[in-house]
Amino acid sequence: MPITFSAISNKDDWAGSSWTIAKDDDLAELIARVALGQSRYVRRVLKETGFAAPDPKETELSGALKLLTANDPKKPWHRDGWMFQVISWIAANLQDPENLIAPPHMIHAHKGFDGIHVRVDPKTHQIISVVICEEKATDNARKMVRDRIWKEFKGMQSGERDNELAAEITRLLETAKGIDVDEAVETVIWKNARHYRIAITIDDNHVDAEGQKELFDGFSAVVGGEVGRRRGEVLHLGNMRAWMAELADNAVERAKVMVAANV
Repeated sequence: MPITFSAISNKDDWAGSSWTIAKDDDLAELIARVALGQSRYVRRVLKETGFAAPDPKETELSGALKLLTANDPKKPWHRDGWMFQVISWIAANLQDPENLIAPPHMIHAHKGFDGIHVRVDPKTHQIISVVICEEKATDNARKMVRDRIWKEFKGMQSGERDNELAAEITRLLETAKGIDVDEAVETVIWKNARHYRIAITIDDNHVDAEGQKELFDGFSAVVGGEVGRRRGEVLHLGNMRAWMAELADNAVERAKVMVAANV
């Protein structure tokens, strides 16, 4: 397992987990697979064992390298943001393997939702909730939460992007069996079934409980209701940009090896 989790919370305000990267090499391997277009395989390998990986094609490598490379090494924001969204997607599949989880975007700085998860009751096939995600690799976590993420969540709560949400959920639910897609979308759009998840990189200022309380201060004011509607996920990195650069280089080399083995 490339990521391990420990529970964090702040009473009735929010709950979630702190992530620890257990094996950088394993994580780089999975990120390389996603960059090569193999997110379906990665999702299966996180849940199952005993099946062969698909052979990546040489034509897929150039696109993968674009995702794993910063056009300007001094401004790696888009590459790091994309990789962190993949890490968050991997974490979500490990935490909630039965959920329907939208695969990672395959371009930098995608304008849609960072992530969408749909929780489905396995017995009734009814929608329990949809989880709307904000996933950010940042050097200033509190500023990102306060000035950007709260604004995004307020907009979602007021229905500003209902058409986009309906389209995303429809695409995701059409991959599942036994679900009335129209009824499910109606439930999510018009009923109180929206949950919100923040996944964000943090520095030493937000490692302990007090720091995390300050980081997510205001969550319940933006998103009301039970604590289960508000999820906070954090990844502590001492030097986030340097770690991301090393992880990207690792993933690039692994992608090249995978393709070379099948040429």
